[in-house]
Amino acid sequence: MRLAIRHGRVVDPATGIDAPRDLLIAAGRIVGIVAPGDGDDFKPGRTLDATGLVVCPGLVDLSARLREPGSEYRATLESEIDAALAGGVTSLVCPPDTDPPLDEPGLVEMLKHRARTLNRTQVHPLGALTMGLAGSALTEMSELHDAGCIGFSQANVPIADTQVLLRALQYAQTFGFTVWWRPQDAYLGRGGVAASGPVAARLGLPSVPASNETVALLTLFELLRSFGREQGASVAPRVHLCRLSSAGGVALVRAARGEGLPVTCDVGVHHVHLTDMDIGFFDAQCRIDPPLRGQRDREAIRAGLLDGTIDAVCSDHTPVDDDAKLLPFGEAEPGATGLELLLPLVLKWADEERLPMVDALARVTQCSAAIVGGAVPTGRIEVGGIADLCLFAPDERWIVSPATLKSQGRNTPFTGYELKGRVRATVVGGLVVHEVRD
Repeated sequence: MRLAIRHGRVVDPATGIDAPRDLLIAAGRIVGIVAPGDGDDFKPGRTLDATGLVVCPGLVDLSARLREPGSEYRATLESEIDAALAGGVTSLVCPPDTDPPLDEPGLVEMLKHRARTLNRTQVHPLGALTMGLAGSALTEMSELHDAGCIGFSQANVPIADTQVLLRALQYAQTFGFTVWWRPQDAYLGRGGVAASGPVAARLGLPSVPASNETVALLTLFELLRSFGREQGASVAPRVHLCRLSSAGGVALVRAARGEGLPVTCDVGVHHVHLTDMDIGFFDAQCRIDPPLRGQRDREAIRAGLLDGTIDAVCSDHTPVDDDAKLLPFGEAEPGATGLELLLPLVLKWADEERLPMVDALARVTQCSAAIVGGAVPTGRIEVGGIADLCLFAPDERWIVSPATLKSQGRNTPFTGYELKGRVRATVVGGLVVHEVRD
């Protein structure tokens, strides 16, 4: 299909462009980026009028649970891909904590096949680091990689045995794989549901101290240092740190990157805006993992995003059914929908920090794609590149409510918020797969 997108404001962090441009697309790839009015010799089968819209690379989300296989009663691949496209997300990474976990090649191939049959977005699974995510026996990472896994993770399940973690890092280093690591100690804060501090104490909730994150980071960084010091390896394995939540964690990552350790990191978009004060009187919508922390932690996360310590923002999309949320706070299932809120919440953060749009969008396009690596050949707008695009109205305001969300799990702490920035169309591989018609 030949497609022309005309009269839009093209914003691409990878190239630094922020200007009126027309995009010309053929056979799923961008064949022209021209000034408005040029390219009249291009004969499209369809033209999208992007007047008043921003045209940016399709968003790359580093954590979105699709609930398949095993939890289809919470969400389905169809419903969550609909939500992704409504949020302008064209590539997403799904953690391995499905039921059963993604620890065998057949499960990964099944998920990839299901995603291909829908043919509307790019789904990139993470393989389980250990069998059954039990933290004991390592998975056959090379076989999982051949089946389509782009990296290996324990999701939200810590590894208690440091020797197992070291062996996993050694395996990954040998084959050049990336370990996606959520830093948390196996014992500190076990059973906790809210961040340690005055709010948890006032509400009488079991708490999770910040040391749950910082102790795990210190352990990991020392293991990475040992590759050059003790194991005869000139290069340590690449590690991506998932969902930082504390000021102490941000400081440790900043120091580690300063000494050259090969780590990148992301933060969930909820932690960019919310604190433990938002729990109010036991609002289970704010029961997420890792828990919301104090204002100091939120400000440290924002500072880390601004100075580059934190590379990217993800939705941490975890659809939860109503029954699991209509419980007392401590018993409610952690999680919140995020795919459709990622873009407007990043724009909200940019407005509050007075950050140029091109820099804000980098956190969900160029930087996220760089973390995933060659498995995601998107995140930029260039001639010859894949035409995965998001078209959004930057000033359009809308109210977050269950009725406005396509995800099957419609629980979010942002219900009732008025947000600015609405996706009007999403293009994947040169095809218009989502469009809002007034």
